[in-house]
Amino acid sequence: MPLVTLGLLIAAGAALVAQNLLMARITGSVSTVLIALVMNSAVGLVLLSLLLLRKAGIGGIGEIVTAFRPWFLIPGLLGSYFVFASITGYQRLGAAPTIAILVASQLVIGLAWDLTRSGNLTLQGILTAALGASLLVAGVVIILSLYR
Repeated sequence: MPLVTLGLLIAAGAALVAQNLLMARITGSVSTVLIALVMNSAVGLVLLSLLLLRKAGIGGIGEIVTAFRPWFLIPGLLGSYFVFASITGYQRLGAAPTIAILVASQLVIGLAWDLTRSGNLTLQGILTAALGASLLVAGVVIILSLYR
């Protein structure tokens, strides 16, 4: 794995922890988690819109309109759900248990997806992947047991 990619992913993980800690704090000072979610989405929409306008000009907005399909809304809905669930987890469980559960669930589902799409499955490859996933899930169980 290139070091730049590794660094990018590590920084993204740190940013996600910081984002969720801040959003949990915002949620604690307002009447509903929806306020934190709307603020998060609004900032993202404004920033990304400005970047698109800078890169592609008004034609970028036109491309959004012409390329739009209703199913394009699904990633935004899934992302909003992820942020909502993360904030809820941070507030009710704490950062480490929430992250452990999220990472383990992402790994297991991602692994299942990759295995179903792989054309060259070997028993050794499946067993190795299953062992890695099992160890990660065992780590989640250990982390959760510390917070009881």
